[in-house]
Amino acid sequence: MAFCRAAKRSLGFVISNRLLNNACRHGFSSSTTTRAFVVKGVQYGGSVPYTQDANSALSSRLSLLRRFSVETPAVSDQMSLIKQLRERTSAPIKDVKAALIDCNWNIEAAQTELRKRGKVLALKKSSRTAAEGLLALAQNETKAVVIELNCETDFVARNEIFQYLALSLARQALLSESSSHNVSGTFPVGLAQLERMKLNLEHPKISGETTALNAVTEVAGIMGENIKLRRGFLMSASSSGVISTYLHTSPQPGLGRIAGILSLEVEGGSSQSDALQRVGSEVAMHIVAAKPLFLTKELVSSEALENEREILQTQAETSGKSGMALEKMVEGRLRKYMEEVVLMEQKFIVDDSINIKTLLDNLSKEVGSPVKIGNFLRVGVGEGIERLDTSDSSEPVAQAA
Repeated sequence: MAFCRAAKRSLGFVISNRLLNNACRHGFSSSTTTRAFVVKGVQYGGSVPYTQDANSALSSRLSLLRRFSVETPAVSDQMSLIKQLRERTSAPIKDVKAALIDCNWNIEAAQTELRKRGKVLALKKSSRTAAEGLLALAQNETKAVVIELNCETDFVARNEIFQYLALSLARQALLSESSSHNVSGTFPVGLAQLERMKLNLEHPKISGETTALNAVTEVAGIMGENIKLRRGFLMSASSSGVISTYLHTSPQPGLGRIAGILSLEVEGGSSQSDALQRVGSEVAMHIVAAKPLFLTKELVSSEALENEREILQTQAETSGKSGMALEKMVEGRLRKYMEEVVLMEQKFIVDDSINIKTLLDNLSKEVGSPVKIGNFLRVGVGEGIERLDTSDSSEPVAQAA
């Protein structure tokens, strides 16, 4: 740094001497001469009139030297500006420095320039596979919204800017959906609707009023990865119901990689029971672990049933049995299939001596009113997205019909 200061003093001394010599040499000239000099790639000068007064000519040129000193900060000031802008934007140091140089070390202009470059970078990366990320969950007494925000690597998913954006999206989606879907059920939230949402961000590195799409694009530029707002779901319970949720692999409240959500409906009773809340949370955790596809046997689609029966028939025929024995084998395996994919028939993960149907019967007795599951939903990050390292990573979204 001392070397840089010495070099700068030497440069100033040389320029001053040259200006003085030129002024003395042309002190009594009345002509106008075009002169320019270049310092560190910046051209100063132009049509400079040489007056009859040498001191006036010298004063004119020394003002240019002072301008150079002001517009090019000292090395220590440059490092301070680089540090400040990196803290504001999280952009790579080389990009921060380049933006500051291009904007003549104006930090506000450089920050705007970095945001523009980030959008261009985000567009270039938008075709890359984004199968990592997080689910963000927001809920109130009768509604819950889950949003999936994807990125390319788990490293970015752990970044606090990414997590802040995901939570902001979920909270705003819940506010936007609170006035709609007054009937109980599970509903997808349209991607276009999500992207148009207005956000008021209050993060040191992404702040102000913007749309969800612009916020995602800006964070993609900061992170240097493809980031996508993929999908969202809303679950609404009746006025006599309660929403229960569970998030698996949760880095902080409201975020996780797998979400289990369900609505418990109480017939003619209060939905404020502690037992109702406790069992609801346990069943939400069970949904994440057991991966049910259907709520009841009656809701198993005929297509799924026939497809499974055909598979079991083929498997049973290899045993060499035939007739009645073969049919019994198929029916037995079909019952086993129902226990695996139907929520009400599954063994409870907390106590496998009972199934979910028995659990709800016991809960109904405890609260003094019949309790049933209205809807349920299981969502996992990246399910259905073809990843580079595997050709079969799809997993259906489970929900009640």
